[in-house]
Amino acid sequence: MPTRDGASLQERIVTLIHDRGLAPGAPMPTEVQLMDLLGASRNSVREAVRALRALGIVEIRHGHGTFVGHASLDVLTPSLAFQVRAGQGGGIRALHDLVEVRELLETGLIGQVAQSTSATRLAALDALVNGMDRDREADRAFHALLYESCGNELVLQLIGLFWDVYHEVEPTLGPPEERTAEIIVNHRRIVAALRARDTEAAREAMRLHFRDVKARIARATARPLPAPT
Repeated sequence: MPTRDGASLQERIVTLIHDRGLAPGAPMPTEVQLMDLLGASRNSVREAVRALRALGIVEIRHGHGTFVGHASLDVLTPSLAFQVRAGQGGGIRALHDLVEVRELLETGLIGQVAQSTSATRLAALDALVNGMDRDREADRAFHALLYESCGNELVLQLIGLFWDVYHEVEPTLGPPEERTAEIIVNHRRIVAALRARDTEAAREAMRLHFRDVKARIARATARPLPAPT
């Protein structure tokens, strides 16, 4: 419920966290302390804490208390997946938009990666590509490892979020296609460009990777809808 200044109790708790400089993992004021500090009832405080817990802003450890959370973007996966599924045309257009945003992010960063990837990281990327025919998670790990050297935690969380949502919504594209060999070729092309420290080749390899994904979405868009039964 908003207060007189227009701020909700959730927002005031978040402000309190920032004002006190509480880092993720730090203990929160107790329920009674929050009631006194914010002039709110027990039920209102509990409701606000539950809402913040759902967002990952606070974490409740039973038997230990309430702590500041890490607010991982993982909590957005269900709502973003719902938005994509609920979009026009069964969500296929929204899925295309999601992939397009991820493409812009990755092609923008891959040039930086091309100038800084170490031989050790290249070997690890090769190993992940070699495992893609056995483990789908190797694809996710590949993209995470690509940008780890950027030192940008938000980038890693966004790429993970987009990957998870795409694969959760992927069944809306229709029957699965056997594309393992093509996926492996695309990723080998990316690694080869990185090994050559060729910024433009790395960007083009990443564009080709996403062009393949968007082509599958386009095929699903053109597919006629099933006749009503």
